[in-house]
Amino acid sequence: SVMKNTTVGVDLAKNVIQVCVCKNTKVVSNTELTHHEFLEWLFNTQSTTIVFEACSTSNYWKQKALEAGHSAHLISAKLVSTVRQNQKTDKNDALAIVQASFLPDINLIKGKTVEQQQLQVVMRLRELAVKQKTASSNQLKALLLEFNIRVSTRNGGLGGAIKSVLEDAENGFSMAFRQALDTAWSHHLSIVKSISTYDICLEQSVEQNTDCKRLLKLEGVGTINAINLYLALGCADLGTFKKGKDAAACIGLTPIQYSSGGKTKQGNIGKHVKNSLLRSQLITGAMSVVFRVTKRDAVTKKDAWIQALAERRGKKCAAVALANKTVRTAFAMLAQDNEYKAELLAA
Repeated sequence: SVMKNTTVGVDLAKNVIQVCVCKNTKVVSNTELTHHEFLEWLFNTQSTTIVFEACSTSNYWKQKALEAGHSAHLISAKLVSTVRQNQKTDKNDALAIVQASFLPDINLIKGKTVEQQQLQVVMRLRELAVKQKTASSNQLKALLLEFNIRVSTRNGGLGGAIKSVLEDAENGFSMAFRQALDTAWSHHLSIVKSISTYDICLEQSVEQNTDCKRLLKLEGVGTINAINLYLALGCADLGTFKKGKDAAACIGLTPIQYSSGGKTKQGNIGKHVKNSLLRSQLITGAMSVVFRVTKRDAVTKKDAWIQALAERRGKKCAAVALANKTVRTAFAMLAQDNEYKAELLAA
């Protein structure tokens, strides 16, 4: 049986879960449950509509709610904070989730599959390792500079500089200092090795994923960007967006609009986007294509379009436009389940 006219708002926290049950727009209960209690509640309650705030662990709980036969949705945390009345408490948050779900024409977040979650974990681990590698390298260079030991490609880079310090017995450095420097260098090398391992894991994942393999055929899309697009756009049945241009706008690849009184003003693509790294990687991939295409004769219609745009507006603008087009093409490929084939210029 199904509980009609009933909506449940769930506020997820680290150790407790607040469950607000509303029937015919009236609050029936607003209780705090542990994770085990909530799991039992899901499988022992009649099918109903459950709305979770999109946050940490929300993908897992949405999957469990669907498994238990409920109609489950995720809703933007920003929208919930706008709707919430009074102070920020778990009870008020859970109620605000229900209230926000009643608003007309809202965009619900569709969530991720277990496969997408796993890919995202490997991507996040790699992102952190890349930041750690840069931080470690910069620290070692700066600390060596304190002794006027300069790192350059001519002396073998950072590794060469550290090796010469450790091997020179007459430079006056203590054994403790040498041991600490050697440990720091070993740690740096282990980070570099971990990035290579993550890259192999991602390549294997792409090889086993049909959607990602198809996305590799797009210009400027390698392993990282194929996974980026797959995570951002999702499968056809789990996509967050209704149109490709909505996806491009969310990633931050379209001009910011400010419209009032019938007048429309368009700005730049905007600095503040939710996932700046995603946009950066897509534009970097597109930039490499633009540089390559502008140095040779056009082969495809897209090549001709890139060349004309780069000449008219510059290479950077052309790269952003290509990244925008890539997102929209990728969305169409995933939604329609088809292959990408570049259109050749007429001979």
